[in-house]
Amino acid sequence: MIRLICKKTLSCSIHGLCFTKYFLRPISEMSSFTDSRSHTVSYLQNSCGLSLDSAISVSEKLLIVDTEKTDTILQLVRTQGLTQAQIANIITTRPTLLLARFEDKLRPNMELLESLGLSRASIVRLLCKDPRVLDSHLVESVELFRTQCFSDKKITSIIMRYPTLLFLNPNKNLKPKLDFFKAMGFADDDVAKLLSTHPYILLRSLENYIIPCFQVLKRVLGTDENVLKIMKSGYWILKFKLEEVLEPNISVLESLGVPKPIIVRLFMIHPRSLLLSSNRIREIFDEVLKLGFNPNTLYFALAFRSMAVINKNLWNQKLEAYKSFGLSEEQVYSAFRRQPMCMLISLNKIKKLMSFFTQNLHIEPLVICKNLDLLHYSLEKRIIPRCSVLQLLMSTGVLKKDVNVVYYFQMSEEKFVEKVVRKYEIVCPDIVEASKGMVEFQGFPVISKTTLVAN
Repeated sequence: MIRLICKKTLSCSIHGLCFTKYFLRPISEMSSFTDSRSHTVSYLQNSCGLSLDSAISVSEKLLIVDTEKTDTILQLVRTQGLTQAQIANIITTRPTLLLARFEDKLRPNMELLESLGLSRASIVRLLCKDPRVLDSHLVESVELFRTQCFSDKKITSIIMRYPTLLFLNPNKNLKPKLDFFKAMGFADDDVAKLLSTHPYILLRSLENYIIPCFQVLKRVLGTDENVLKIMKSGYWILKFKLEEVLEPNISVLESLGVPKPIIVRLFMIHPRSLLLSSNRIREIFDEVLKLGFNPNTLYFALAFRSMAVINKNLWNQKLEAYKSFGLSEEQVYSAFRRQPMCMLISLNKIKKLMSFFTQNLHIEPLVICKNLDLLHYSLEKRIIPRCSVLQLLMSTGVLKKDVNVVYYFQMSEEKFVEKVVRKYEIVCPDIVEASKGMVEFQGFPVISKTTLVAN
């Protein structure tokens, strides 16, 4: 038998009675109480692996008189591979696990975890993270998720990441939120994807957080279709209190002369751009304006997005990377005005592609600046395989040595295969393997730099 006891006992007696903080007991029972506590401390040390100090601390919260039930509970967790040290830590932090109902809670929950396909190692990690899972609404919660078309894989993802969700009442706390997302137009698969990817949303208040968020999005974006589109592109948006962040920032930009349609377009392109501090919003606006962007154009939105994404330190590193290949700062910003996305390319990729184009292919940096889409391509999957193809065609005389290579880099994959690979594979069969990256590129013959200008 296990029973909870009070934490403090006053060491005084009056007329044969011992007084405690919460109740009175005859002195004749105190000897039994002391023996039970001593037995509990001993059991916690020997069976659960607790240190003496931890065992004494836990014994102040519960007494173990009959060990049959606790032995059964310990055996249940040991079968999953928990070490004595892990069990000791669990009992130290969550001693009430030893008070849980075995037949209608612990065993069904453990069996359900196994049926979901969780490995023993995963179950051990889960129990170490929050052992209360074994005494939670696990069965009811899993049943609810399954009726809402969540796969077992998505359910286990939710459980492993946010086990605290299992302590919510499934019908009172979880189901209304699932129903709300469906009422907003989300398909079953969308809801499952949303909540398995961002399960913390289920911890948010429906009335005070989720519904107001959707109301703000509807006011800003105008249609349910746009709300769904923005949500599907970034469910993380529900982390923010939009009425305290998004709407004030929109007001700031409007006061600075940015038209509402451009602001909405910016938000649709990159929501995080408008979820910064108002001071940062003003700073970015000033910087974009100084570079000559017109707030009435889409290019303004693209430039704003680029500056919102990149911190100043990284921005300067990328600027220096471009300049290291012989470009002036004005030339870099001139390129940025034509293609604001050029600063979103990773620093490593800028260096790698600029180096290959200028050193291996002898393309002038200014040519690259006028064709910045070149820096968005994959060097390994697109540029080098196409170089290998052109190399073979030049060496066999099929193409002239002064061919405009930039033109071929810019071809779509479908067009390159049709106009080059299939067209010449009969006279030069090796270009098929070359187009797949299976032929080493050793370099072009000497090419006049004047030919390396895009059409």
